[in-house]
Amino acid sequence: MTILQDQTRNAQGETPEQELVRLRAENEKLKAKRSTIVCKVSVKGALSVYGMGRFPVTLYRGQWERLLSDPVRDTIRGFISANGDKLKSKED
Repeated sequence: MTILQDQTRNAQGETPEQELVRLRAENEKLKAKRSTIVCKVSVKGALSVYGMGRFPVTLYRGQWERLLSDPVRDTIRGFISANGDKLKSKED
């Protein structure tokens, strides 16, 4: 004799509708967490910026200072403006 399990509930005892609501809530929390920018000092003493993409952007102090200086920042902004039609924007 075979005993059939109730297929309307998952391992946590949730109905498919409850599981869907829970998973959507988890997904929203992960999306919100992903948009937060977090800075950390790496083991080697570099500054790592998390939250921009899948991997952190890691540069040493001098590199960050150079990148964030007015002339370089203006150059990058000018390049973005001039090439805006060619550049893609990743939507969250």
